[in-house]
Amino acid sequence: MAGAALLVLAGLLLRTRADLGVMTDITLGFGQALDHCREESGLTQEKMEEFFHFWSEDFKLEARELGCALRCMSAHFNLITDVNSMHHANAEKFVKSFPNGEVLAEQLIGFLHECERRHHAEADACFRVLHMAACFRDACRHARLAPTMEMLLAEFIMQAET
Repeated sequence: MAGAALLVLAGLLLRTRADLGVMTDITLGFGQALDHCREESGLTQEKMEEFFHFWSEDFKLEARELGCALRCMSAHFNLITDVNSMHHANAEKFVKSFPNGEVLAEQLIGFLHECERRHHAEADACFRVLHMAACFRDACRHARLAPTMEMLLAEFIMQAET
């Protein structure tokens, strides 16, 4: 009986690691648009560097220009429509474009849909995206899907070496 419990626990730990790996890939993939969007959103070098701390507990999503950058990055990957709503089909394709992305696609799109619903009344598109991003980050943290800084840096270094 104890052996079966250990196998279940080991399976859960492996799945959690796999899910975090997918989230790390998605985060770094989405981040590739940051350079493209820097000028358009008015980001300073300091604000750009803040993006590396997106998943950390003490990082505050408050600056409007961060929302503008996130909006631009979303548009770069065709994740939002002309009326600044999330393009659900494209968002799902984006998540599924990463190795094992299909494992988390439904859950992540659900988080995004709920966050969009909560903040749809925000008139300013940059603030709406900023608040949606904070909501999404909190949902991912709660579901234990937020990658650690160490995971992101390790993957970033591995990608840079190839």
